[in-house]
Amino acid sequence: MSRPPFPPFTEQTAVQKIRAAEDGWNGRDPAKVALAYTPDSRWRNRSDFINGRSEIEAFLTRKWEKELEYRLIKELWAFSGNRIAVRFAYEWHDAGGTWYRSYGNENWEFDDAGYMSARHASINDIEIAEADRKYHWPQGRRPDDHPGLSELGL
Repeated sequence: MSRPPFPPFTEQTAVQKIRAAEDGWNGRDPAKVALAYTPDSRWRNRSDFINGRSEIEAFLTRKWEKELEYRLIKELWAFSGNRIAVRFAYEWHDAGGTWYRSYGNENWEFDDAGYMSARHASINDIEIAEADRKYHWPQGRRPDDHPGLSELGL
């Protein structure tokens, strides 16, 4: 089995890979998202160290139970060979109704079949007023005509 596009990446295929990841995460299905990673994928997400699909699925389940109405935008930062660097921002609220925008950077590494074998994420959360939200599309995939991070000034 494989997961195109494959490395080495071009700008076009890196952007395709990023949008596929964004779409998957916005779908918030931990089991489906985990399938984009190698069975032994290694992650660092903030201060969490995660190994393999089962830990990825468990992590994402906990994440989306806490981060309600999650909406994410990713953008290409750089690419080379089998690696892609991404910047992103997502909005969510906690169970008490407090809204946040989380900003971060990810470094991705892929195997030859197009599965992500390593993900290193650094993320910061900033509390925002609900009126300051910028992501208002219905839950799920970001519409194609919705501005990206650069267009939103993020």
